[in-house]
Amino acid sequence: MSIAPLTTTADSPVPVHVAIIMDGNGRWANARGKPRSMGHKAGAEAVRRTLESAAEMGVKYLTLFSFSSENWKRPAAEIADLMGLLRLYLKKEVDALCEKGARLRVIGDRSRLAADIVDAIEDAERRTAENTRITLVLAISYGARDELTHAARVLAEKAARGEIAPADIDENLFEAALYTQGIPDPDLLIRTSGEKRISNFLLWQLAYAEFVFIDKHWPDFDADDLAHAIKEYGRRERRFGTSHT
Repeated sequence: MSIAPLTTTADSPVPVHVAIIMDGNGRWANARGKPRSMGHKAGAEAVRRTLESAAEMGVKYLTLFSFSSENWKRPAAEIADLMGLLRLYLKKEVDALCEKGARLRVIGDRSRLAADIVDAIEDAERRTAENTRITLVLAISYGARDELTHAARVLAEKAARGEIAPADIDENLFEAALYTQGIPDPDLLIRTSGEKRISNFLLWQLAYAEFVFIDKHWPDFDADDLAHAIKEYGRRERRFGTSHT
């Protein structure tokens, strides 16, 4: 079913960039007496729905926290299931992304991923690079503290080589060293499953984002929930640290 795009007006702006912490796959499965792997599969379907809904509503960037650096501590069988789902998504969804006009970008520490997954990511990014309707950013093997230390290391190495002076380092140079270089900061963060924390996600980039927390588990998230969050975002006054007038 086609979703009418939300109108960007002074009263009801559509965020350029929506970030989502997709929480609750395991709890969704447990509540139904199903294995956690079924929750992750249902969560993948929610990703498809949400990408389509976001594009139709006029969102230009959608970032999804797909697999955190802390998730590597989960049981090996669950990690294998998640990596299998990722392989399947990268293999089957690239054509669909192109049909939707979606560009794929993956952020995170790729050194911990299997070589075939890294190859599939690079191929998907290359094949979708010219798409402009919406950019889907998947945070995989991602942790914000790791990202910040990586950026600091990159700048320190440039300073050691004499390419930059320490005094030259400012917010612009630091942002250019982040995984999200070239991507605007999120306007809106959504977290599902009733949790109210950001869990080491985009610590730098979320500095001025609006937060909306939804009680539903991620596999049940739908277009109505996204529209509700965007409408809530539209009701808020964003001042970016300026005083209220």
